[in-house]
Amino acid sequence: MSTTPAVPWYYRVLSWPLLTLAHLPLVVLYGFAKSLYWLLAYVVRYRQQVVLDNLRHAFPEKSAAEIQHVARQFYWHFAQVMVEILKLASINAAELQRRVHFTNPELLGGYLAQGRQVLGVGSHMGNWEWVLAGAAVRFPGQVAGVYKPLGNKFFEYYVRRLRMRLGAEVVPMLSTLRYLVAHRGQGQILSLVSDQAAGPDDRPYWTDFLHRPAGFYTSVDRLTPQFAAVVLCARTRRVKRGYYTVTFTELPGDAATTSLPPDAAHYPIIASFVQLLAADIGAAPEQYLWTHRRWKHKR
Repeated sequence: MSTTPAVPWYYRVLSWPLLTLAHLPLVVLYGFAKSLYWLLAYVVRYRQQVVLDNLRHAFPEKSAAEIQHVARQFYWHFAQVMVEILKLASINAAELQRRVHFTNPELLGGYLAQGRQVLGVGSHMGNWEWVLAGAAVRFPGQVAGVYKPLGNKFFEYYVRRLRMRLGAEVVPMLSTLRYLVAHRGQGQILSLVSDQAAGPDDRPYWTDFLHRPAGFYTSVDRLTPQFAAVVLCARTRRVKRGYYTVTFTELPGDAATTSLPPDAAHYPIIASFVQLLAADIGAAPEQYLWTHRRWKHKR
């Protein structure tokens, strides 16, 4: 099991204000989210130019007024996600299971029962932290998430605790291969947030993503044959405030591979994922993380 490394004693003291807020009811935290929304969108204007530039490129058919409307919707969604992540410090398993609904858990559960290794690919749609925690509750002892350690040591300590609190294991990105070897044949799902910006040194798959060239990590295509793994895409959607649905889609899938571009032949899994993600963003653009500098690397 993952363990929290030893940290300075004062990290625990620094976490007390956050833990105090986390014990407030969600309805109160959503009240705070309204103030946070105004602060981010209209006072601080948090990464506003990044958000607007990303939206303009992604939706060239939308007018300036429509882009501004989507941006405001995004900031409101983002504020809600922030307080929801804070709530992970106190929310109980039953409450989270009620709020994160897996529409077809039998697909994942069947493979886990066979002892298969499953790679779960997800994105920054909806609330990605609640999805990991919700999966750990739904499939106890069988869920781990790959993550990139944070630069700030206190927040690395605190966020790691949040992710592990309801039973998920956490695996640093550089330990992915070691984890898969150690858990071969044990019926585990390893979750990877696969819409991160891969740089030139990461052997990326380059493709057109929302009207701009973007590099994607190809590790899932390389790891799958090594471990005879199954790949499931976790497609997340917020259906109303504080409630999400997660649907698993197996990748690449026969229907997807027939419509992939020719240059995707070596990376059919991640190429299929890109297609699904683009469709999901088009259906609910406000639920994607537009503050992310997704297109910072050049081909």
